[in-house]
Amino acid sequence: MSRLHHYKRHKETPELDMTTFLNLMVALIPFLLLTAVFSRITIMDLNLPTAAGGPSPDKPQVTIEVIIRKNALQIGDGRHVVVSIPKESDKYDLKKLSEYLMRLKSTYSQKDDATVLIEPDIEYEDMIHVMDAVRVVEVQQPDRQETQKIALFPAISIGDAP
Repeated sequence: MSRLHHYKRHKETPELDMTTFLNLMVALIPFLLLTAVFSRITIMDLNLPTAAGGPSPDKPQVTIEVIIRKNALQIGDGRHVVVSIPKESDKYDLKKLSEYLMRLKSTYSQKDDATVLIEPDIEYEDMIHVMDAVRVVEVQQPDRQETQKIALFPAISIGDAP
């Protein structure tokens, strides 16, 4: 009899009150939406240098290296530094870098790869800005308001600076 009595009493209790739960959801959902961090993730294709050498071409291969140092950006040809662009007011001069890379691109128009070499303790944001400057440059057309993006060296390899 006690089991039956317990079953009846349980059966007669009201259903779960949903208003408390719904009130919680009404307050919680806007709070979570307002405090959520929305970020855009961009994936950049990189080529890692390989140790295996391929067949040697008939003419010498041109190497373009951009070296990110703590106090300057350097552009090299694989053997020595050709140009050094010092930091100005604690920022890398990406405009000068782009100008020099545009001259290199006009000389070697078929070349689409470059190597970015990074010293330790270089800020990630600085590395990405330099890589963007190596990949593409925005040129202001004199007769137009908009800028035009020109691909420089989109195939980027990265490594440690010597």
